[in-house]
Amino acid sequence: MALNVMIVDDSSVMRAMILKSLKMSGVPLGEVLQAGNGREGLDILGGHWIDLAIIDINMPVMNGEEMIDTVRDNPEYKDLAVIVVSTEGSQTRIDRLLEKGVVFIHKPFAPETIREAIHNLTGVSNEQPG
Repeated sequence: MALNVMIVDDSSVMRAMILKSLKMSGVPLGEVLQAGNGREGLDILGGHWIDLAIIDINMPVMNGEEMIDTVRDNPEYKDLAVIVVSTEGSQTRIDRLLEKGVVFIHKPFAPETIREAIHNLTGVSNEQPG
């Protein structure tokens, strides 16, 4: 099953690195959409089927935690699989995010780390060589 993924990060370089890591991980990808902040991410959710959101925390306009809170409060999206990829150092904040049902990955990370997180969240594993 190919996953439709949304990458939400204010850094276009980081979005490109996450996309490259996704491709390297071998996870089957469908549509991959990108947003520069939480507000743009919510707009994308409103118009597309998204299986997995990969969200940064520290962003302008609407940060990742605010976006996750809005997603979890919406019955239509509350079960969205979310991976937070961040340099966040506050264990209190990380614990609060984990309580919201997300997987937290520290930047920088290896493609294997993101592949394992996606498998644990969605049950989807990497594509088998054919």
